[in-house]
Amino acid sequence: MDLHLADDVALVTASSAGLGFASAQSFAREDADVAICGRDAERLAAAEAALESVGDGRVLAVQTDLTDPHDVSALVEDTVDAFGGLDHLVTSAGGPPSGSFHDVEDRDWYGAYDTLVMSAVWTVREAHPHLEDSGAGTWTAITSRSVREVIDDLVLSNAVRRAVVGLVKSVSHEFAPSVRANAVLPGAHETSRITELVEDAVDRGEYDDYEEGLAAWGEDVPLGRIGDPEELGDVVAFLASDRASYVTGVSVPVDGGSLRS
Repeated sequence: MDLHLADDVALVTASSAGLGFASAQSFAREDADVAICGRDAERLAAAEAALESVGDGRVLAVQTDLTDPHDVSALVEDTVDAFGGLDHLVTSAGGPPSGSFHDVEDRDWYGAYDTLVMSAVWTVREAHPHLEDSGAGTWTAITSRSVREVIDDLVLSNAVRRAVVGLVKSVSHEFAPSVRANAVLPGAHETSRITELVEDAVDRGEYDDYEEGLAAWGEDVPLGRIGDPEELGDVVAFLASDRASYVTGVSVPVDGGSLRS
């Protein structure tokens, strides 16, 4: 399916790896111009090189700390300067530390809020005038299925991410009809983080090999496996496209059917 995203401009945050990179890759595959960001310069350069080989669009990589509003402002400004505008924003962020309620301290709560919520607030605030000018502006927030069903020992993610979904729903009304806003709720996908967890479990002797460990992660998923990050990225690109032009204010689970609510 041609999503008609060629020559559009997409900015994807936290996109040097993981689900952010997969989303950027899906835009690049549609020949959109793509801006990516990350804190690690080496990883960011590798992501930029990988995306440049995917489609015919241009790629911009900007080293950014999403918890610094000045960095966020510069990121949006650099994107608009490089590509002449901004049509699609995708916000992503690394997960906060794991732990139960009594495991986390005040600084962990503030850190999670800046990472998950304020990074999105600052990016949307800076991007909104450009999305308005686009005529087809979209914002898609990558959150987690934990906003629907809590996950044990992830109290920060369970509690704080819900603010992003509330923000998406609010601005889907405030920014309409010129800008659409949606969220995706990923379940487990085979990102570098999952790979690391499975490999650690293999090293501890919990599984005989990586394949067995990966299969175990998918045992409770109705589709019988965890996701490929590209499958999430393709949903993100679809929501930004004209094919989803009557879709706004929704939260779409991409979890193989894991949610029971």
